[in-house]
Amino acid sequence: MRKVLLVYNPLSGHRSVPKRLDDIISRFMDNDILVIPYRVFNEEQDKLLNLLKNDNFYAVIISGGDGTVNTVINTMLKNDINLPFGIIPSGTCNDYARSLNIPIDLNKCLDIILEGNTTEVDVGLINNEKYFFNTCAGGIFVDVSYSTSGEMKKNLGPLAYYLKGVSEVANLKPIRLRIEADNETVEQDFILFVILNGKHVAGFSNINEEADLSDGFMDIILIKYCQHIELVSMLLKVISQDFLNDKNVMWIRTSKCKIYGPDDFALSVDGEKWKTLPISVEFINKKLKIFTKNI
Repeated sequence: MRKVLLVYNPLSGHRSVPKRLDDIISRFMDNDILVIPYRVFNEEQDKLLNLLKNDNFYAVIISGGDGTVNTVINTMLKNDINLPFGIIPSGTCNDYARSLNIPIDLNKCLDIILEGNTTEVDVGLINNEKYFFNTCAGGIFVDVSYSTSGEMKKNLGPLAYYLKGVSEVANLKPIRLRIEADNETVEQDFILFVILNGKHVAGFSNINEEADLSDGFMDIILIKYCQHIELVSMLLKVISQDFLNDKNVMWIRTSKCKIYGPDDFALSVDGEKWKTLPISVEFINKKLKIFTKNI
């Protein structure tokens, strides 16, 4: 009987997955697959790594939000564990899963994993140290995902991020950034940058409809320093999916970049707090195999 490791975060999103563990295990057993559940919440990479190294799994299934997926993927990639993985989206926004057309419905999600079709996708690498699969961001708003209360996210979902973001407009101040990309260098006052692999950010859909998760390129979206009223207008354009056409938005597509700026510039990687600038980022083409439909 083949074995899969199910890594799940019991506190993600609406906390529904732990209540359905038996349903998940049953679906896999019906397909002659043994599930080994592993509960992850805090920094427990050593225990997870030992389990991955010392057992014979054919795949890893990750249940949680983008932060949980990031933790597991970093553990695997940093230790040359090359297993296909599946996602059971159970976080607040599940931006990466949505970019991969992975449904929220548990049974439909399990159908995709059990069908066994995989897609090769890109992964970003920061300072040769930290992998990410969806976003690396810096500036105003980037602490919204990890400073918004869990109860607020549970009750309001992605709207919690929007409300928290609007409350930060009063803190607007210019930050001088220098971005060195494949074919251009930009130095200007900005308030935010987002290095994006997929299409969705913080629950907002189709920030970049042209995103391709397997082309080896990242999209860097930068918001120029602007007046408060212009920023509020821009947030409304995010909802109406007309964001990239705003005059205060700059868009760069590149395979690698370096970003310089203040060393107190807040950074977020896949929704979790990380270090500060400067950073050097490269995209590794088709590094991961994930169970999915055609993108």
